[in-house]
Amino acid sequence: MTTTFPPVPIPAETLQELRVRDDAGKPPSPYTDDEGGAPLRCCLRSSTVGDRIALLSYAPLRRWAARTGADPGAYDEQGPVFVHAEDCGGPAGEDPAGYPWARPGALRVLRRYDSRGHIAGGRLLELPDDAQAAIAHALAEAFADPATAQVHVRAVEYGCYHFRVDRP
Repeated sequence: MTTTFPPVPIPAETLQELRVRDDAGKPPSPYTDDEGGAPLRCCLRSSTVGDRIALLSYAPLRRWAARTGADPGAYDEQGPVFVHAEDCGGPAGEDPAGYPWARPGALRVLRRYDSRGHIAGGRLLELPDDAQAAIAHALAEAFADPATAQVHVRAVEYGCYHFRVDRP
């Protein structure tokens, strides 16, 4: 499935920095994943048993604001994300499954941000059987507002940032 609104992983240059010192100012503590299934924000895949991964702090809006000159003010936040401990090359081409971690029944929040980096709205979404179509529809609704510059998709259960979608 080709999506109209492609998910954006954490950029490679940001990952290089985060693998030295995360956005909380701490060095990562890589480990070997013995369970698999961790949502990796570097390549938008789930980890497999034996992968070397790290859980680190990431401030997606802060990083975006630094590149664009926006000032998110109090909307700047950081939180935990899983990444491969070493460069993985990012997403491997077109993902035929579309949006990552879109399983029926999962709760997602789609948080809209304007060009200043301020929250412009949000939507809670319980993913139905056709989770891919539901996310695409919710993103289309979000970008119907001309003030929406980007949307962050997060897991409700843990509040974890999953990925960003930019205005097409």
